[in-house]
Amino acid sequence: MINKLVLLIFSVFILFSCEPSQTTSENTEKQLPDLAQFVNPMVGTKNMGHTYPGATTPFGMVQLSPDTNEEPYSIDGQYNGETYRYCSGYQYDDTTIFGFSHTHFSGVGHSDLGDFLLMPTTDELTLDPGKASEPGSGYHSQFSHKTETAEPGYYKVHLDDYNIEAELTASDRVGFHQYTFEEPGDAHVLLDLMYNIYNYPGKNVWTFIRVENDSLVTGFRQTKGWARNRKVYFAMAFSKPFESYGHKKYDPVSYNGFYRRFKEDENFPEMAGREIRAYFNFNAKQDEKIKIKFAFSSVSTEGALKNMTAEIPGWDFEAVKTEARQKWNKELAKVELETLTEQDKETFYTALYHSMLSPIIYEDVDGQYLGLDQNIHQSDGFTNYTIFSLWDTYRALHPLFNILHPQRNNDMVKSMLAHQEQSVHHMLPIWSHYANENWCMIGYHSVSVIADAFAKGATDADLEKALDACISTSTVPYFNALGEYMKNGYVSEEGSPYSVSLTLEYAYNDWCIAQLAKKLGKTDVYNAYTKRSEYFHNVYDKQTGFMRPKHSDGSWREDFDPMDTHGQGFIEGNAWNYGLYVPHQIDTMIALMGGKEKFAGQLDELFTTEIDDKYIEKNEDITRDGIIGNYVHGNEPGHHIPYLYNWTNQPWKTQKRVRMILSTMYSNKEDGLCGNDDAGQMSAWYIFSSLGFYPVLPGSDEYALGSPMVKSATLRLENDKILKIEAVNQSPENVYVEKVELNGEVLDSRSIKHCDIINGGELKFFMSDQPKM
Repeated sequence: MINKLVLLIFSVFILFSCEPSQTTSENTEKQLPDLAQFVNPMVGTKNMGHTYPGATTPFGMVQLSPDTNEEPYSIDGQYNGETYRYCSGYQYDDTTIFGFSHTHFSGVGHSDLGDFLLMPTTDELTLDPGKASEPGSGYHSQFSHKTETAEPGYYKVHLDDYNIEAELTASDRVGFHQYTFEEPGDAHVLLDLMYNIYNYPGKNVWTFIRVENDSLVTGFRQTKGWARNRKVYFAMAFSKPFESYGHKKYDPVSYNGFYRRFKEDENFPEMAGREIRAYFNFNAKQDEKIKIKFAFSSVSTEGALKNMTAEIPGWDFEAVKTEARQKWNKELAKVELETLTEQDKETFYTALYHSMLSPIIYEDVDGQYLGLDQNIHQSDGFTNYTIFSLWDTYRALHPLFNILHPQRNNDMVKSMLAHQEQSVHHMLPIWSHYANENWCMIGYHSVSVIADAFAKGATDADLEKALDACISTSTVPYFNALGEYMKNGYVSEEGSPYSVSLTLEYAYNDWCIAQLAKKLGKTDVYNAYTKRSEYFHNVYDKQTGFMRPKHSDGSWREDFDPMDTHGQGFIEGNAWNYGLYVPHQIDTMIALMGGKEKFAGQLDELFTTEIDDKYIEKNEDITRDGIIGNYVHGNEPGHHIPYLYNWTNQPWKTQKRVRMILSTMYSNKEDGLCGNDDAGQMSAWYIFSSLGFYPVLPGSDEYALGSPMVKSATLRLENDKILKIEAVNQSPENVYVEKVELNGEVLDSRSIKHCDIINGGELKFFMSDQPKM
């Protein structure tokens, strides 16, 4: 194995010494529109987990981006609320940069990652990062947005403290840095292996580095965070040999064996420990560019080297930057549109960009990847993906993939099934990343993604295998009060503080499983899961008109406030919002709640009743920016609610509400999202709604119609079909829909089927400033 690695390193070194032409992009054969110009990667959420603005490719494994502060997860053992703002490592209001790390989440609320932070510096070597509030206190640097550029696949900033221009780009598995040292003299590149997003003492389990030669470094890091056993391998190549190097170890060493013979901290080619910061020294010439390629693997350093050789064999930064932009343009060009304003176009393409930041490719170029069982696997007939924020993304992001990226979503379904095979719990992903299950949020929404893909003919996975995986997942009694749910037909107040939310989400998930069983003709399974899907009845209180927590003895919880988002049986929501979550039996829910007229009035009240700050102050995922009345658009559980008027006699109110949300909750500015993007779900809602329809019930083949914001759109589908959408008489005032035509035929329903979209054709909305009663 060692000889094989040495030979590989030698061959890579030969590649480094020459300048081969860059790999030709598959997109160069046809001219693509430069839609990347309409994307603003800076768009995020003020004072919440921002999306990251750095360099990545669509669904890329590397997310190379600046980190603007170091906020620990806890201080003196207590949770530090400030860390929530740095879920993605970047906050637009900051004026400091601590470095550029290679892995980030796109605004998911909780966090992890921030792997392998690099920082170029000059003059005296400083290894301490310092404090953002104290300029010059460490290696961090001041910067200004005036010298900052963020584009799809590219990021640039001037590090004012060092007179260094930092540029970043990436391939799928390799980050590419280019640092221009504007003044001659001592230069350093720091590799901070102590840095983590959501950092705390003990998060680093182990770090190992090998200096293979004067321009190639390999190693790995293992961390224990949100993913409790995460290991990432790397290979780092410099375009210029470093003159010296070293490291500082910050953890106490109780035993070091015979390594004590060596002076390990300077020019010793092995570094090992829990808390390490390494450095590489150069003598920089004026305006010299020092480039770094940083490749990733979940398998081995050999795998990282293979990824580097395959994806970026040369040192042409501009060519890699161009290829990254071409990859983005290829994906963005799947939707071409005309809007009323330039701002609307930028908001749309920024949302489309956000929708492709995750899930990410999680395998080497040879198909090897680290599995949930911590063994190395070979993908067979699919590309392996990770980062499944399913409580968020099953709602609209994965349904969007079934239209724009069906092959990728097919691979994601197979990745989920592989996860289930490797799970010691025999469960599909709940919230998983980097070969780990972190168990965040509720429900088992992999079944929704799988059922949706089968309902829309977007997967060739084995249906029998998929159903078995879903059944296995839905019958693990020790998972989140699932045993009580199966036994009693609901989760009790004693069983979970989120008892009502759990009951409602399990019921919907079970409906999804029933649909898979129906496809296979398994009547007994279909009947059993259809019965389970009706358990929502057990938490509806006719006396109050709300879904309500119930005790294990069957009595209602006495102290109940349907306005409060904390401690009332719901997770990240209240009874007004979450209580409307029965997507698989909306007509039944409306009948329970008093019929269509009363239900429409309840929706009106939801949108017009202001919620007091005291009801949201204990929930950091719900902020004033994302609220309309008592409706919370800034968090996911209510995303289907504006479309529920379609099931009443007042569908025009769906049209009005949707257009209001599109125009007030989203923009192309740096604080343009009203809540965490949550791995693309917030953006997927905008994309669907702008086009005029939305998947209220993933797992079915239907979309509810709304009110499009675009003037026209052309969807270029993977089956080579084209769907053209037109909003006749579109204007800011014309938010109502007089009629909808599909291929010249007037639709007589308030929905459209997936086959109508995927088969292409022409969908026309005729707009008006007056509602059609």
